[in-house]
Amino acid sequence: MGDLRNFWPCIHHSKNRVQQPENFKKDTPTAINSGFLYDCTDLGVLNLKKDITNVNGDLSRKIKAFVLALFLANFAPGQPGLAIANPLETPVSINVEQLRTFPSEKIVIIDTRSRWKYFVSHIRGSVNLADWQDFTEQRAGVKGLLIEDKGLIVSKLRPLGIDRNKTIVLYGDPTDRWRTDGRFLWMFERFGFESVRILTGGLELWEESGGEIERGKQKSVSPSELSPEDIRFDDNVMATGSWIHKNLDRLAVIDNRTEKEYNGATPYGSPRGGHIPQAIHIPWEQFFTESGVLKSKPELNALLKKNGIDSDKEVVVYCTGGVRSGMAYYAFRSLGVSVRNYDGSWWDWSLDSKLPVEGNS
Repeated sequence: MGDLRNFWPCIHHSKNRVQQPENFKKDTPTAINSGFLYDCTDLGVLNLKKDITNVNGDLSRKIKAFVLALFLANFAPGQPGLAIANPLETPVSINVEQLRTFPSEKIVIIDTRSRWKYFVSHIRGSVNLADWQDFTEQRAGVKGLLIEDKGLIVSKLRPLGIDRNKTIVLYGDPTDRWRTDGRFLWMFERFGFESVRILTGGLELWEESGGEIERGKQKSVSPSELSPEDIRFDDNVMATGSWIHKNLDRLAVIDNRTEKEYNGATPYGSPRGGHIPQAIHIPWEQFFTESGVLKSKPELNALLKKNGIDSDKEVVVYCTGGVRSGMAYYAFRSLGVSVRNYDGSWWDWSLDSKLPVEGNS
């Protein structure tokens, strides 16, 4: 077993046990199940934020669970590797071998995980977009709406070396139920970028395949020449509540939240519970394998057929604030289906009393 102190001096052993994450390996030896806490003033550079989609906003618990998983992955003997299926050949996916051979001057790799996870380990040369909320604003009381100020957008992207002439490759944590790489995929396509892909298997498969990784803060990169004129909003990938209501009969509306939310639960402060009338409930996780990899094309088509989704209808996906539905957007884009992400989602629909609701128990 490796020496954890040599790996990261900021970590020390805690006497308290950590609540096991849902995907925790139950056969892990008890002695390894002890938790770890961070204790390092240098971590202030990470600017850690609470996750507003976590009911309790309990960031410290997430950190402890993550560091525990990190320890198991790097130091526990005999742990099996993550089983990864073959990726789809789609215009929005890229596999590790394709990424490895891609000319570095024509690509920007973006790590969409938290600053904490990026600090611990990331793909060599990648930049970090850790918070989808940095590209949102509140309008008319609705949270999570994508910003539309082109100057502001450019000011956030240019320092990362992002421009229209490069392919953008996104990766997240495939096993994170709040992963945001799908949201960022949709965001870049909404901004008019034409070559955006998600890395199949994320950092774990990249590392398992021998890809180079780095640790620590993000290194400085040369800013791009991106200009406000390069931001060309694509209205065909977004939807508003009023537009959905007007076109409801010709749409296949997919609710990607949990079953409890679909049936009326409001864990994230929505003024009304329920779902959009005629919405079909497919939790976003059903589009992915247990390892967090997009299912095969036959499996995805079978899922749509099972749920009675008409291939002739345009698809709209939604959740609470357009994040979980971003992963469903990725799945439908992979199939070549015309799809829109409703970024206002239930925060928006439930706030407008003129819009009808079903399933409010």
